[in-house]
Amino acid sequence: MAATSYGVNHPSAVKHWSHEVFKEALKKTYAAKFMGTSSDSLLQVRNEMKTEGDRVTVHLRMQLAGAGISGDGTLEGNEEQLTVYTDNVFIDQLRHAVRSGGRMSEQRVPFEVRDEAKDGLADWWADRLDASFFNQIAGNTTEADVRYTGLQAAIAPDANHAIVGGGVGSTTSTTASLSDSAGLRFTVGAIDRAVERAKTLSPAIRPIMVGGKEFYVCFIHPYQETDLRRGAASVSDMSWADIQRAAMEGGKVSDNPIFTGALGVYNNTILHSSTRVPSGLANTRRAIFCGAQAAAVAFGKGAGPNTMTWVEELFDFENQLGVACGMIHGLKKMRFNSADFSTITITTYAAAH
Repeated sequence: MAATSYGVNHPSAVKHWSHEVFKEALKKTYAAKFMGTSSDSLLQVRNEMKTEGDRVTVHLRMQLAGAGISGDGTLEGNEEQLTVYTDNVFIDQLRHAVRSGGRMSEQRVPFEVRDEAKDGLADWWADRLDASFFNQIAGNTTEADVRYTGLQAAIAPDANHAIVGGGVGSTTSTTASLSDSAGLRFTVGAIDRAVERAKTLSPAIRPIMVGGKEFYVCFIHPYQETDLRRGAASVSDMSWADIQRAAMEGGKVSDNPIFTGALGVYNNTILHSSTRVPSGLANTRRAIFCGAQAAAVAFGKGAGPNTMTWVEELFDFENQLGVACGMIHGLKKMRFNSADFSTITITTYAAAH
């Protein structure tokens, strides 16, 4: 009886495993639910890098501000110049590999090293993409290794896109001065201030459209989540039960991936809790309030379901199997004219309870 098999380095096997690793990595990636190709995506996928190059240039056209000419006034000579800003998402290659100890080592364990390597590399990529996403949108400059920041340096938020102490502290408050007091912990008041800031900035932070409705997204640390659940006596907050009930408002929009795993909804802001929200100085956490196009991810040649490379190699007279997986990509928080575009950080006192 003839049997069809695909051995090490068979062309079809390599393509299949490349696809599987990418698919499994995205399935396990927290940031994937916020990823999409449209301008309404929080993490927008840029597909321009199908040819040569090491960066994607993203453009932002500012709104025209001129008053215009009324009646038969002369328009010629009073035209307005377009103002366009740009940002660059740089891409580079990142790879990782697994290598067996040899055939005898593989003989001792009840699993296939090749299979476990595929699953392990998928987990590794999911972890790396999530770390890059949160370090970028939070502007976590304490992480200097670009392999953990989307293969480009993280940039600290500018003053207009940063709220310290949830906005309750004085205008001169710094992260270092935050203390364990009710007003400086995370409350819905901080969300209110971020929404107000988002609407009044120039340019304003554009909400994400979900089912015809507008929403922002706010990522908070579990310590901040606990503070939110407990509320703060000095701030007029809705109860946690109210926030939970609001999670289901809007009917079918709750089926959208960005609602999956959400804590609730308050002031048209979907709340998500993640341990990846970076810490600031001692006993502080930096929540991130986001709108549409908060960040962008770009892939190199071969963008799509087969983005990753999968290479298998035999060493030591074919006694050891090595498996390598790589991807050319880049992930970056969007900034134009030296200012963040669609993120506001909210730093509050937050300690283990």
